[in-house]
Amino acid sequence: MHFGLFAINNGVCADPDVCLPVAQLCESKGFESVWTGEHVVLPDPQVAPSPLSPTTPMLDPAVALAYIAGHTTTLKLGTGIIIMPQRNPLVLAKEMASLDVLSRGRLLLGVGVGYLEPEFSALGISMDDRGARTIEYLEAMRAIWDMDSPAYEGRYVSFRGVQAYPRPVQRPTPPIHMGGHGPAAFRRSVTHSNGWYGFALTIDQTASMIAGLRHAADHHERPADLGVLEISVTPRGPLDATTVAAYAALGVHRLIPLPDGRFTRDELLGYVEKTATLIST
Repeated sequence: MHFGLFAINNGVCADPDVCLPVAQLCESKGFESVWTGEHVVLPDPQVAPSPLSPTTPMLDPAVALAYIAGHTTTLKLGTGIIIMPQRNPLVLAKEMASLDVLSRGRLLLGVGVGYLEPEFSALGISMDDRGARTIEYLEAMRAIWDMDSPAYEGRYVSFRGVQAYPRPVQRPTPPIHMGGHGPAAFRRSVTHSNGWYGFALTIDQTASMIAGLRHAADHHERPADLGVLEISVTPRGPLDATTVAAYAALGVHRLIPLPDGRFTRDELLGYVEKTATLIST
């Protein structure tokens, strides 16, 4: 079981005097990774299903992780998740390739389709086709990262006769983890990503999600080059050795706990210290 830490770019961790010592402590204590969240904008006033107050500070994932990359050596850097249909795929490919180069191959690219209508509206992007757009954008990013003569022809993105260097250190691409809790997300995970990321799930909910992934795998072909589908979960509720073992028994490869958003710097550092005691269990 690998351990990550979520929210390294928001709340108290939007302060560089907090996110950096927290990330460095994670590295020294045996955490495998730290993970960012993403919302370009948040609805004001807050409305369901928005998870955060509109005044919650949240650093851009690429910027925050590049800063952490320059002050760590082994810690993997995860985006959990980038809202794919809100991004230009070639610009995002450049940003993520740059991050993978600067970190010497430590990027874990988590992506998802998004769910906040006010955010999509503010950015001038339709939610209706966000699933199909996400798939095309992923395919386009793989093309610009790995093809000798990159080209892609789709409904939402088309290009040829261009190159983008440097390419990612991790070949053919950094590991891609698909977020989402429904059948469509399970299908996208099976057919287009190296891993699946479930957020804020109990043990029982995780079991249900893994069953959904297995059902998708029974009905949709998985490209061999994607390898075994890696399961990452941000658990809901407190962690102890028993709950860690229960997630592991379900086949979870990585736990990415979410600290209390009200923590101070010192409380967050203490949380990392306490969670680290579970890593060897």
